[in-house]
Amino acid sequence: MKNRLLIIACCVVFMLGFGLAGCGNSSSGLEDGTYVATFTTDHPMFHVNDANNDKGILTVKDGQMTIHVSLQSKKIVNLFAGVSEDAKKDGAELIEPTVDKIDYGDGYVDEVYGFDIPVPALDEEFDVALIGTHGNWYDHKVVVSDPVPGDDIHAGSAIDLEDGDYQVETTLEGGTGKATIDSPADMTVKDGQATLTVVWSSPHYDYMIVDGEKYEPVNEDGNSVFEIPVPKLNEPFKVIGDTTAMSEPHEIEYEITCTLTD
Repeated sequence: MKNRLLIIACCVVFMLGFGLAGCGNSSSGLEDGTYVATFTTDHPMFHVNDANNDKGILTVKDGQMTIHVSLQSKKIVNLFAGVSEDAKKDGAELIEPTVDKIDYGDGYVDEVYGFDIPVPALDEEFDVALIGTHGNWYDHKVVVSDPVPGDDIHAGSAIDLEDGDYQVETTLEGGTGKATIDSPADMTVKDGQATLTVVWSSPHYDYMIVDGEKYEPVNEDGNSVFEIPVPKLNEPFKVIGDTTAMSEPHEIEYEITCTLTD
């Protein structure tokens, strides 16, 4: 009787262990197919290409998830699903790059590296190690979230508002924190595309860059004023502001969030 109970207990432990092991790459209930998902990291030097707005293509097949992301350049040559200590071991399976073409929308097309990364779970941090052109490994944490059915990263980028003039609350993050922009600010919507009037607290910004496109100031006197596209509301989007206030011109990365006022 004791032996029989021991055998049953061992079987239960085995089945539980098998079930837990089988939970890797769980699709969290997603049906097989392709989705546009957000891919965020813990470091600004390792992130999705700016033209793709932190988005990648998530593929679900037989309950397993993989996300394809296009990076900024070809400076990251391999990824590893795990930590760098394991990536350095003999027989480690490195993720090889693909060559992706990025259209920045201003006539400029560039080739960058892309990677197919296994996703163990949605909305949870997991480890990804990378190695660059100098042969050094680095550990990072990444999160995949907000999957939406489809395979077009840029779909739905238009603002879902009627054509007209609006006021939006704006928040600015990044830089030293000394510079600000006016809030509320004017936003114009035409044919589903929104344009924000950015009024800086300084006269020293000589251009801005949004999604790879350069924008010049629309005024000559006073604090710098720009008219830039707004790809989305209620979520931060990345911009670059070039300031001449320092000893030499310097590009600074910011994030702007626009929220409609009542």
